[in-house]
Amino acid sequence: MGDDEGFPYQIRDLTTDDLDQYNALLRYAFQVTEKQLMEAGWRDDDIEQSKFPILERADVLGCYDGDFLVSQFAVYPLQMNIHDEIYPVGYITSVTTYPEYSGRGIMRRLMYKSLVRMREKGQSLALLFPYSIPLYRRFGWEIVSNKISYKIKDNQIVPSRKRATNGYVRRVDWTNPDFMNLHTRFALRTHGCLLRNSSAWEEYWRWDSDDTTVAVYYSEEDKPLGYMVYLIKEDVMYIKEMIYLNREAQKGLWDYISAHYSMIDEVRGNTYQNELLAFYLEDGNITETIRPYIMGRIVDVEAFFMRYRCDPTEEDVCFRFDIEDSFLEWNNSGFNVYFHNGKATVTDREPRYTVRMSIGTLSTLLLGYMTANQLYKLERIEGSQEAVQILDEVVIHQIPYISDYI
Repeated sequence: MGDDEGFPYQIRDLTTDDLDQYNALLRYAFQVTEKQLMEAGWRDDDIEQSKFPILERADVLGCYDGDFLVSQFAVYPLQMNIHDEIYPVGYITSVTTYPEYSGRGIMRRLMYKSLVRMREKGQSLALLFPYSIPLYRRFGWEIVSNKISYKIKDNQIVPSRKRATNGYVRRVDWTNPDFMNLHTRFALRTHGCLLRNSSAWEEYWRWDSDDTTVAVYYSEEDKPLGYMVYLIKEDVMYIKEMIYLNREAQKGLWDYISAHYSMIDEVRGNTYQNELLAFYLEDGNITETIRPYIMGRIVDVEAFFMRYRCDPTEEDVCFRFDIEDSFLEWNNSGFNVYFHNGKATVTDREPRYTVRMSIGTLSTLLLGYMTANQLYKLERIEGSQEAVQILDEVVIHQIPYISDYI
């Protein structure tokens, strides 16, 4: 894959000098129209300036036919909480190719070269929002998180006579430090959550209108404990994000939402973890839709395992993982992994159990999206039933909270 002999195009890094062509390719591929830009409050010069941070801070590879940019692949450097261990990861974005250049192996080369660079930088996990799940599965990616969308009628949020908490909600500016710090605190305690750097925050606000509001919940002692980002438009409250550090903040924010019941006909929003909102509401007859959201793939199996946390209450055990990875040759091997005292170590110890699986299956298992038993029943893991049972005991099962779309 690394051999470019006979490849008729040039692959190189993109810089801010390539901004015009980078932007033109994005606009064409995603069919962003002038009308859409105007409705979101953007002008052409706004959108061009907004792309500077990507080309300055991300690792962006482009494929050129002469002087013409025909395909591109960008990797945002971010950090992610994986079972209370902070991992450096790469978030894949701007994956685009002009249609007349599709089917020529260009994107495959860009992806491979980008993943090689990620490995060199110590980014052992890659994430992306897929435009085609089957396509990315062929390259070793797998679903690792869900997005749950909900719709709640106004009569289902009528406020109770008694407030649920003694705290209060205050609307604040987008740059309010309490708001920004709350997300960091939430990310440091939430499996799968990305720690937002300046690039991630810029993407977070990129398409929001000026009417988008941030509301922070404070305890009776004036401590910020949660927030929601929302927009009220045409009698609908759209909740972009709601996070809370405890049950008090959750109740306080829903008290705040219910205070709008006379202004709106419906509440719409999303949540990104294994949390069914209907259970919390007194009238739980709401509409909830669940869909796969983010795909991930382990870039470097050995490096990923060396930081991996497991259940510290389980007995020590050594597994051999025979991994099939037809795209990244260094992962296409066997790894003896010793689970001991809440941590995993790649070792020369004699394994007690052996399991076989693809790199995509390993990725979704270790991130907690699927259990070993579920994957075994789907014939995605080979091994004894005892091995699968013990593996499920040592691996932590918690679906990742991944809300960022970059």
